Amino acid sequence: MAPGRTPNTAAVRVLRSAGIAFEPFVYAYAAHGGTRQVSERFGIDEHAVIKTLIAEDESRTPMCVLMHGDHEVSLRALARARAAKKIRLCTTGAASRHSGYLIGGISPLGLRTPMDVLVEHTILDLERSYVNGGARGFVVGLATSDLLSVLPHVAVEVGLRR
Repeated sequence: MAPGRTPNTAAVRVLRSAGIAFEPFVYAYAAHGGTRQVSERFGIDEHAVIKTLIAEDESRTPMCVLMHGDHEVSLRALARARAAKKIRLCTTGAASRHSGYLIGGISPLGLRTPMDVLVEHTILDLERSYVNGGARGFVVGLATSDLLSVLPHVAVEVGLRR
């Protein structure tokens, strides 16, 4: 991805069509760099860098889970919150099929498959969030209230501090 150039992803199109201002952050993607790489590269608190995970319940119904970069998701708590017997993270292939994005570039915005978006409840308290913009090496910073205004969501309490 060219430095300084904002990719025209489905996530960016959602934000632009809603008239939401965002700040693009483009960087050299490194596999398994995750939220820590973004935090260190741009000097952003990792707590505000939000990871997007795609999970599924026992009937293979997909769901999108948003979690602070410095936390993990308790799948047991997520299953309780969803009244499911079991929830697991999707395989890389299934996550890409459901989301329409490559692993490392999954955005909660512009998902290919309509699915519930479950947001760790403390994310709602953040003034500003940084989420993947729909491509590897591309994050967008925006007001959390703006993000949630275009993202139908349910607040859940499923985070574990790592």
